[in-house]
Amino acid sequence: MTQAIRMHTHGGPEVLRWESVPTPEPGPGEALVHHAAVGLNFIDVYFRTGLYKTALPAIPGMEASGTITALGPDVTNFAVGDRVAYATAPIGAYATDRVLVTDRLVKLPDDIDFKTAAAMMLQGMTAQYLLRRTHKVTAGETILVHAAAGGVGLILCQWAKSLGATVIGVTSTEAKAELARANGAAHTIVGTANLAEEVRHLTDGAGVPVVYDSIGRETFAASLDCLAPLGLMVSYGNASGPVGAIDVGLLAAKGSLFLTRPNLATYTAKRADLEAAARDLFAVVEKGAVRINVNQTFPLSDAARAHEALEARRTTGSTLLLP
Repeated sequence: MTQAIRMHTHGGPEVLRWESVPTPEPGPGEALVHHAAVGLNFIDVYFRTGLYKTALPAIPGMEASGTITALGPDVTNFAVGDRVAYATAPIGAYATDRVLVTDRLVKLPDDIDFKTAAAMMLQGMTAQYLLRRTHKVTAGETILVHAAAGGVGLILCQWAKSLGATVIGVTSTEAKAELARANGAAHTIVGTANLAEEVRHLTDGAGVPVVYDSIGRETFAASLDCLAPLGLMVSYGNASGPVGAIDVGLLAAKGSLFLTRPNLATYTAKRADLEAAARDLFAVVEKGAVRINVNQTFPLSDAARAHEALEARRTTGSTLLLP
């Protein structure tokens, strides 16, 4: 048997239950992975609440690391004993063991441990596509990063700094601002009451070419006002709720702006893109340009408490659930 967190209905953290389920068997092209660590991400909350739909009962979670313990037929690119990690749909990572198609697994370099891997795959590959593909950040640019002390935010700050960019990080508290500055943010802004005014001040009135916004409804309008003409608004999360309908005329009125709502699944849908993103991420971690901050751990069985902390913004950096 396998132990897992399951939800039988949508709702608050209390719907997450620790249960025994049959250990799955890998089919053709699949591998059974015994998890060493599971990553906690805000997308897990979206599935728990029903914002993102899934059939019930369901096991949440999209990210983990571990060891392959069994292989299905026709698998030639992996072996039992391989150290692997993933960040992918379908959900199901909140378990001691799970089956996945091997097309979605990546092998871990020897010098990246399981905890680091589980803490960085989803958040790190998200940072990779945001910085290297959605908007290819270049030296000398000034960029704006919301939730700069969060898991993706801390990676964005460090990685962008290593590329020669100046990062303005937005946080909810001064303590989080201090953490963002320690991880590469050149400037920090606490709160969003006067966000556009402060950004204009820091950029001598020019605004920024790109805003990375994972907050959603609460910050969307202010983020648009921070952009320079022809700037790109990257809305990649809904921590405060979905943005909702948008009057596209606003984009013209505010400077012929661009708007995108990307997700990791699209950017890594092709195996070659997944491997390239993982290689890029592993490289910046191995050379020390990006440190993965695992600032909280919870027993996997206590996932409900981890969700409560995440939603209350009591977490910084990455959070792990340990089987």
